[in-house]
Amino acid sequence: MHSTDPVNRVHPTGPPSPQSRPSPQSPPSPQSRPSHASRRNVALVESPVQVLNALEWACARGGGPGRLTVVVLPPTDPMSRGQLRRMAGIARDEDATVRWQEARGHRGGLPRTLRELAPLLRHADRVLVGDPFSRYVQLLLGLFRPRRVTIVDDGTATMEYAAQLVSGERLARWHRGGVRSPRELALAPVGALARRRLSPGRRRALEIFSALPVEAPDGAEVSRNAFAWTRARYGPPRITGGADLVGTSLVETGVVDPDRYVDAVAALAAAHGVTRYFAHHREDVTKLHRIATATGLEVVRSELPLEMTARRGPIGRTVVSFPSTVVHTLPTALAGSGVTITVCDVAPEWLRASAPPRARGFLAAVAETARTAHGLTLTGA
Repeated sequence: MHSTDPVNRVHPTGPPSPQSRPSPQSPPSPQSRPSHASRRNVALVESPVQVLNALEWACARGGGPGRLTVVVLPPTDPMSRGQLRRMAGIARDEDATVRWQEARGHRGGLPRTLRELAPLLRHADRVLVGDPFSRYVQLLLGLFRPRRVTIVDDGTATMEYAAQLVSGERLARWHRGGVRSPRELALAPVGALARRRLSPGRRRALEIFSALPVEAPDGAEVSRNAFAWTRARYGPPRITGGADLVGTSLVETGVVDPDRYVDAVAALAAAHGVTRYFAHHREDVTKLHRIATATGLEVVRSELPLEMTARRGPIGRTVVSFPSTVVHTLPTALAGSGVTITVCDVAPEWLRASAPPRARGFLAAVAETARTAHGLTLTGA
């Protein structure tokens, strides 16, 4: 299959037109809970790639998407909502049940979500968790004791989550500083309870389904996400000349200095003959316009996870990426295609003064594990 995903492109001439942005219209109405919910697997997802990985798990281990209920807890930004709508449609096409649950940005949304989802989760055969650090997911997990839990997000957060379970640390995103805000302190009991619910125990089975290298705690099972569903549905891709660069949200999370990042993108583009920049779905539009203006690159915001976009093609013969999830997932999704993946290490001088002390070591570990596991080459900007 060689067709190209619909994409939004950011050009150096100015902001995208309103027609290129996702419609603010309301998403499809939630489907009612099926009568046989006690036999269903329920996935709590908040991003497009989490929907993809829930489908991958259902096809690999869960009896197929027909036994899967995907509960979408959408963010408020229009781009992510548009991508989630597209992935929700694909999940429905695969015979999964999709339930769109507005928990953010609506008065009374959180209490209503907790009230409406509690029965579904209590009767689920297994609960799939896309983001173990999500406060919304943690609040939901506080309402019941899941018998079987599977972590399905192939983000670098999965590596951090597993490492924190092994070390006994509290659950905290790696890019957050050591200072805890009043809100975080107030929610600390929620996080502590969620940590217990997301750990293996005498009455709870824990599985981590991931393409990333994870160190599982005692009693947990690790299953490899081989992207079998994606590879069967799409590709092999049409390969173009030149190179593509995969962006990152390290600026948005406060880790990397924006000026240093734009300079690094320009240097990588010149060194590798990059023509397109695939934006992360959380990247700021203003930053993307600056990249397009400064480098002349075509900035692409795909409606689908990059693993699916790359399999559908066209894709550059070389894909350059900063340390992120895709340096582990793309080698698997594109295995045998002839595409070369190159990972660019993050130089210490790129980091903001306010970046957490562990940032440098964590990013270096992501790059090094990708080099070791997949034989990727390392490059500098």
